Amino acid sequence: MEGVAVPPKSSPWLIVIALVAVLGSAWIFVSRVPDGADAVSRVAPQAGFQAPDFTLDRLGGGQTALADVQGQAVLLNFWATWCPPCRAEMPAIQRVANEYTADGLAVLLVNQGEEPGTISRYLDSIGVTAPVVLDRDGAVGLEYRVRALPTTFFIDREGIIRDVTIGGPMSEAFLRSRIEPLLGKP
Repeated sequence: MEGVAVPPKSSPWLIVIALVAVLGSAWIFVSRVPDGADAVSRVAPQAGFQAPDFTLDRLGGGQTALADVQGQAVLLNFWATWCPPCRAEMPAIQRVANEYTADGLAVLLVNQGEEPGTISRYLDSIGVTAPVVLDRDGAVGLEYRVRALPTTFFIDREGIIRDVTIGGPMSEAFLRSRIEPLLGKP
Protein backbone atom coordinates (compact mmCIF):
# COMPACT_ATOMS: atom_id res chain seq x y z
CA MET A 1 0.00 0.00 0.00
CA GLU A 2 2.48 2.49 -1.11
CA GLY A 3 1.31 6.06 -1.59
CA VAL A 4 -1.65 5.84 0.82
CA ALA A 5 -1.28 8.07 3.88
CA VAL A 6 -2.46 6.61 7.16
CA PRO A 7 -3.80 9.23 9.59
CA PRO A 8 -2.07 9.29 12.96
CA LYS A 9 -4.00 7.73 15.82
CA SER A 10 -5.64 10.42 17.94
CA SER A 11 -5.38 10.05 21.65
CA PRO A 12 -8.69 9.78 23.55
CA TRP A 13 -7.18 12.20 26.08
CA LEU A 14 -6.91 14.92 23.46
CA ILE A 15 -10.63 14.60 22.79
CA VAL A 16 -11.44 14.79 26.53
CA ILE A 17 -9.19 17.84 27.00
CA ALA A 18 -10.75 19.61 24.00
CA LEU A 19 -14.26 18.83 25.26
CA VAL A 20 -13.46 20.15 28.78
CA ALA A 21 -11.98 23.33 27.28
CA VAL A 22 -15.07 23.96 25.14
CA LEU A 23 -17.50 23.28 28.01
CA GLY A 24 -15.45 25.42 30.43
CA SER A 25 -15.42 28.33 28.00
CA ALA A 26 -19.18 28.02 27.50
CA TRP A 27 -19.75 28.03 31.29
CA ILE A 28 -17.59 31.13 31.76
CA PHE A 29 -19.54 32.91 29.02
CA VAL A 30 -22.98 31.95 30.37
CA SER A 31 -22.24 32.75 34.03
CA ARG A 32 -20.52 36.09 33.54
CA VAL A 33 -21.91 39.29 35.05
CA PRO A 34 -23.95 41.15 32.43
CA ASP A 35 -22.39 44.21 30.84
CA GLY A 36 -23.19 47.36 32.76
CA ALA A 37 -23.83 45.61 36.08
CA ASP A 38 -22.21 47.40 38.96
CA ALA A 39 -20.36 45.74 41.84
CA VAL A 40 -23.29 46.13 44.25
CA SER A 41 -25.63 44.12 42.04
CA ARG A 42 -23.17 41.21 42.05
CA VAL A 43 -22.95 40.92 45.82
CA ALA A 44 -25.70 39.50 48.00
CA PRO A 45 -26.73 41.97 50.68
CA GLN A 46 -24.69 41.06 53.76
CA ALA A 47 -23.06 42.56 56.81
CA GLY A 48 -20.81 45.46 55.89
CA PHE A 49 -22.64 46.35 52.65
CA GLN A 50 -25.12 49.10 51.83
CA ALA A 51 -28.73 47.93 52.12
CA PRO A 52 -30.44 48.08 48.71
CA ASP A 53 -33.22 50.65 48.56
CA PHE A 54 -36.74 49.63 47.57
CA THR A 55 -40.24 51.07 47.47
CA LEU A 56 -43.22 48.89 48.35
CA ASP A 57 -46.91 49.38 48.98
CA ARG A 58 -47.85 49.69 52.65
CA LEU A 59 -50.54 47.53 54.18
CA GLY A 60 -53.45 49.95 54.52
CA GLY A 61 -52.36 52.22 51.65
CA GLY A 62 -49.52 54.40 50.46
CA GLN A 63 -45.96 53.43 49.84
CA THR A 64 -42.80 53.14 51.89
CA ALA A 65 -39.21 53.21 50.70
CA LEU A 66 -36.19 52.18 52.70
CA ALA A 67 -34.87 55.67 51.93
CA ASP A 68 -37.85 57.07 53.91
CA VAL A 69 -36.21 55.89 57.14
CA GLN A 70 -32.72 57.13 56.26
CA GLY A 71 -30.88 58.22 59.39
CA GLN A 72 -32.68 55.68 61.56
CA ALA A 73 -31.55 52.21 62.58
CA VAL A 74 -33.71 49.65 60.77
CA LEU A 75 -34.98 46.19 61.62
CA LEU A 76 -36.02 44.77 58.22
CA ASN A 77 -37.88 41.50 58.69
CA PHE A 78 -39.01 39.28 55.79
CA TRP A 79 -41.94 37.11 56.89
CA ALA A 80 -45.26 35.43 56.08
CA THR A 81 -48.32 34.49 58.13
CA TRP A 82 -47.96 30.79 57.21
CA CYS A 83 -44.41 30.66 58.66
CA PRO A 84 -44.42 29.27 62.26
CA PRO A 85 -41.08 30.89 63.32
CA CYS A 86 -42.28 34.21 61.85
CA ARG A 87 -45.46 33.98 63.89
CA ALA A 88 -43.53 33.10 67.04
CA GLU A 89 -41.15 36.08 66.83
CA MET A 90 -43.70 38.71 65.84
CA PRO A 91 -44.71 39.69 69.44
CA ALA A 92 -41.02 40.19 70.39
CA ILE A 93 -40.50 42.35 67.30
CA GLN A 94 -43.54 44.44 68.27
CA ARG A 95 -42.24 44.89 71.83
CA VAL A 96 -38.81 46.14 70.67
CA ALA A 97 -40.52 48.38 68.11
CA ASN A 98 -42.58 49.91 70.92
CA GLU A 99 -39.53 50.36 73.14
CA TYR A 100 -36.96 51.67 70.65
CA THR A 101 -38.93 53.71 68.10
CA ALA A 102 -38.43 56.89 70.15
CA ASP A 103 -34.67 56.18 70.11
CA GLY A 104 -34.55 56.08 66.31
CA LEU A 105 -35.45 52.49 65.40
CA ALA A 106 -37.60 51.89 62.33
CA VAL A 107 -39.19 48.47 61.95
CA LEU A 108 -40.33 47.33 58.52
CA LEU A 109 -42.09 43.99 58.23
CA VAL A 110 -41.79 42.83 54.61
CA ASN A 111 -44.57 40.36 53.90
CA GLN A 112 -43.80 37.87 51.17
CA GLY A 113 -46.64 37.65 48.64
CA GLU A 114 -49.74 37.31 50.76
CA GLU A 115 -53.11 39.00 50.39
CA PRO A 116 -53.65 42.17 52.47
CA GLY A 117 -56.80 40.74 54.10
CA THR A 118 -54.94 37.66 55.34
CA ILE A 119 -52.14 39.83 56.72
CA SER A 120 -54.49 42.30 58.43
CA ARG A 121 -56.56 39.57 60.10
CA TYR A 122 -53.42 37.89 61.41
CA LEU A 123 -51.84 41.12 62.74
CA ASP A 124 -55.11 42.17 64.38
CA SER A 125 -55.37 38.80 66.12
CA ILE A 126 -51.94 39.19 67.77
CA GLY A 127 -51.91 42.96 68.27
CA VAL A 128 -48.99 43.81 65.97
CA THR A 129 -49.01 47.40 64.71
CA ALA A 130 -45.47 47.72 63.28
CA PRO A 131 -45.46 48.92 59.65
CA VAL A 132 -45.98 46.19 57.06
CA VAL A 133 -44.94 46.54 53.43
CA LEU A 134 -46.08 44.17 50.70
CA ASP A 135 -43.51 42.37 48.57
CA ARG A 136 -46.29 41.06 46.33
CA ASP A 137 -44.08 39.58 43.62
CA GLY A 138 -41.09 38.72 45.81
CA ALA A 139 -38.78 41.11 43.94
CA VAL A 140 -37.38 42.72 47.11
CA GLY A 141 -36.90 39.31 48.70
CA LEU A 142 -34.97 38.30 45.58
CA GLU A 143 -32.88 41.45 45.71
CA TYR A 144 -32.04 40.74 49.34
CA ARG A 145 -31.38 37.07 48.46
CA VAL A 146 -33.92 35.85 51.02
CA ARG A 147 -33.85 32.05 50.91
CA ALA A 148 -35.74 31.26 54.13
CA LEU A 149 -38.35 32.89 56.30
CA PRO A 150 -37.96 34.67 58.56
CA THR A 151 -34.87 36.57 57.50
CA THR A 152 -33.98 39.77 59.34
CA PHE A 153 -31.52 42.51 58.39
CA PHE A 154 -30.24 44.89 61.05
CA ILE A 155 -29.25 48.15 59.32
CA ASP A 156 -27.40 51.07 60.93
CA ARG A 157 -28.22 54.77 60.61
CA GLU A 158 -25.92 55.09 57.57
CA GLY A 159 -27.79 52.33 55.72
CA ILE A 160 -25.11 49.67 56.22
CA ILE A 161 -26.24 46.14 57.01
CA ARG A 162 -24.64 45.22 60.34
CA ASP A 163 -26.13 41.77 60.87
CA VAL A 164 -28.34 39.23 59.10
CA THR A 165 -30.33 36.58 60.93
CA ILE A 166 -31.75 33.72 58.89
CA GLY A 167 -34.41 31.71 60.62
CA GLY A 168 -36.07 32.17 63.92
CA PRO A 169 -37.85 32.71 66.11
CA MET A 170 -35.74 35.53 67.52
CA SER A 171 -36.20 36.24 71.21
CA GLU A 172 -36.64 39.71 72.63
CA ALA A 173 -33.19 39.46 74.28
CA PHE A 174 -31.62 38.51 70.95
CA LEU A 175 -33.34 41.44 69.21
CA ARG A 176 -32.12 43.85 71.88
CA SER A 177 -28.55 42.55 71.47
CA ARG A 178 -28.68 43.45 67.78
CA ILE A 179 -30.65 46.70 68.01
CA GLU A 180 -28.91 48.47 70.90
CA PRO A 181 -25.51 48.70 69.13
CA LEU A 182 -27.28 50.22 66.10
CA LEU A 183 -28.72 52.88 68.39
CA GLY A 184 -25.41 53.54 70.16
CA LYS A 185 -26.57 52.05 73.45
CA PRO A 186 -24.04 50.26 75.64
